[in-house]
Amino acid sequence: MFYMNKYWEKFFYFFTWMWQGSSYLSPRAYAILHRMHHAYSDTPKDPHSPHHTENLFTMMWKTKNIYNEYFSFRLKPEERFSKDIPDWNKFDKFADTMLVRVAWGLLYVAIYVLCISVFDMPGTHWWMYFLLPIHFLMGPVHGAIVNWSGHKYGYANFDNNDHSKNSLLLDVLMLGELFQNNHHKLPNRPNFAVKWYEFDPTYPIVKLLHMTRIIKLRPA
Repeated sequence: MFYMNKYWEKFFYFFTWMWQGSSYLSPRAYAILHRMHHAYSDTPKDPHSPHHTENLFTMMWKTKNIYNEYFSFRLKPEERFSKDIPDWNKFDKFADTMLVRVAWGLLYVAIYVLCISVFDMPGTHWWMYFLLPIHFLMGPVHGAIVNWSGHKYGYANFDNNDHSKNSLLLDVLMLGELFQNNHHKLPNRPNFAVKWYEFDPTYPIVKLLHMTRIIKLRPA
């Protein structure tokens, strides 16, 4: 889909940790799972298909187990799944520690307490404390929504020999990730929207990164 030099690769590797915080997922390990998902979509070898697990929670538990095997190098991926993916093992070892994850969680709690209880900022309410678990588990929550909904609910523009669906016409909720049917048909296309009435809000950002030479888009 695009090229990126080693400096920007490290920058966004770190930036992923900054944004995901307590629910950080290694770009290397998740890239392996993502390639496997495309190769084995909705078959028993798919690491996160809703059609080969009993429910949403068993799907994510299966995903977690496979992710951990590749993250810890206990399982060696096929070369086609590991070729040309970002890899920063030393940083992953730091970011994945329980101490770091708990520190992020405590930071979230502190921000909530300051905004809601201490300063009583406009628009904040006590019930917002119930959003903390989503912040703690933001990465897996996002993955659960995309992989469950994107292969069960919606419409299909293409017959991909799987159950991939486009769940939303204007995917502002998951920033284009719920155009799973389009993405499985055209995996190297940076714009996940295909029809005129579909909108992928991440595509303009991708174009901006290309224009500023942070990334270089490959021919789709």
